Amino acid sequence: MRHRSIPCQQLEENFMKTISLAALAMVAVTATGFAATAQTAYPEKTITIAVAYPPGGFNDQVARMIAEDFSERWDQTTVVDNRPGGGTVVGTDIVAKADPDGYTIGISPFAFGVNPGLFPELPYDSREDFAHVIVLGDAFNVLVAHPEFESNTVAELVEYAKANPGDINYASAGNGSSNHLSGELFKSLAGLDLVHIPYGGSAPARTDLVAGRVDVMFDNYTNVKELIEAGNLKALGVTLTEESPLMPGVPPVSDTVEGYEVTTWWGVMAPKGTPDDVIAKLNEALNDFLTKPKTKEVFANQGITEIGGSPEDAEAFVSGQMDKWIPVAESANMAVD
Repeated sequence: MRHRSIPCQQLEENFMKTISLAALAMVAVTATGFAATAQTAYPEKTITIAVAYPPGGFNDQVARMIAEDFSERWDQTTVVDNRPGGGTVVGTDIVAKADPDGYTIGISPFAFGVNPGLFPELPYDSREDFAHVIVLGDAFNVLVAHPEFESNTVAELVEYAKANPGDINYASAGNGSSNHLSGELFKSLAGLDLVHIPYGGSAPARTDLVAGRVDVMFDNYTNVKELIEAGNLKALGVTLTEESPLMPGVPPVSDTVEGYEVTTWWGVMAPKGTPDDVIAKLNEALNDFLTKPKTKEVFANQGITEIGGSPEDAEAFVSGQMDKWIPVAESANMAVD
């Protein structure tokens, strides 16, 4: 039997191919090991939660609750960094410019979804520079009026406003606030001419409403609950699409104005490019945070409904908020210089 001889050069080439394949296999195994390590290592250092509001409000409160939870959960220091200013732009920009490693995250508020329609320029791209981890929950506003106001229902208010354009004014916490957006959406969908009276916060606006210096206002449930119970204000409607068990007997505004719905909301966001496994770990922890009795108690006291869900759910929710509110802000010429 004759054997076919293989040239030395071909033998060398075959040997080198074998070595290369073996090396690639080792690299793949090593990479897999590194990936597994990355997934289990986070967090290895201090986590910072940026809040675009000063201490004291709910954005700050929920951030501190999360910081406490993370510190206990992972035995890793978690701090809250309050960065108010610029209608939440300052604090939001801190997150946008942070390293995308999961060690700087932020509370994303209702304002996040409307700011692109308020500011001619932003130092970040609201749609491209963030990864949304979760939507924690939302709350509703209540359309309230002075007790002596002519109308006792939303239908009566709409009828009176159409018969008397420009006669009714509504107060808000300031341009671009959820109170303001609530009023502008109401005007737009009902085809009304109402006069906006902005204040430097919801507290002074409520003070003037109780005093009868303004007619109506859309304000958060927790802000007006006691005033309604004391008879200092009357509730005309809630900004949900169905009656809230927190305010039995008060119908949705949407019963009169089709398509009307407004909720303020709170979420958690990270810089774009944060690794998927880190986003997943944060999301899992925050979903668990929402199930804790303490969280549920605080949320219930604030009239907040837990939402939770996946990062994909959060991305869709925030995108939907921008799609809804940016046109409202632009059509009402709410631009902030």
